[in-house]
Amino acid sequence: MKTKPRFLCLHGMRTSAKIFKEQIFKRWPDSILENIDLVFIDAPFPSLDDKPTIRGFVGIDDLFDPPYYDWFQFDQEFMEYKNLDECIDYIQDCMLKLGHFDGLMGFSQGLALNKVPQIRNVMIIGGATFLCPVMAEKAHPPGNKNSCKSLHFLGETDILKERGMKLLESFVNPYVIHHPRGHTIPRLGKPTELLM
Repeated sequence: MKTKPRFLCLHGMRTSAKIFKEQIFKRWPDSILENIDLVFIDAPFPSLDDKPTIRGFVGIDDLFDPPYYDWFQFDQEFMEYKNLDECIDYIQDCMLKLGHFDGLMGFSQGLALNKVPQIRNVMIIGGATFLCPVMAEKAHPPGNKNSCKSLHFLGETDILKERGMKLLESFVNPYVIHHPRGHTIPRLGKPTELLM
């Protein structure tokens, strides 16, 4: 019996495993979901109450109840980050405890963690390069493209679209699916809405 590919799922900034799972299962058809094994985990750091509002994004607290988590923290200008190394250690520990994974699936902030070793596949939804040059170079060193198989979902009206296109340069052979919406998890199963 063939086993389904297994992905560790990393939610976006100031959300949770529960929220990410609900969004995916609401927007992706059973024909896709029954062919992959998705394991959702919460980020290690509770979101701070004084987190800045991000221009162009609907507040998640308007749509979903807490608790909310972050993979790492950053300042208001997104130029200084902290706890990224601790976060990568946390993900590696989860991968050891939860068993074998064929890849990572990340939304927005969760995408930044695709540098976890031993990953052969990534699915990146609404991903973008870091604004902070030091973090950008650490996550995606110049001249050192990521050779894992990558599938990128980019929204035509995503506030991060330009940086999402820049992120594609970090991969050897990225496969891209464009959707007509913004910084969100796309609805799959409607081919007229997707452009490959």
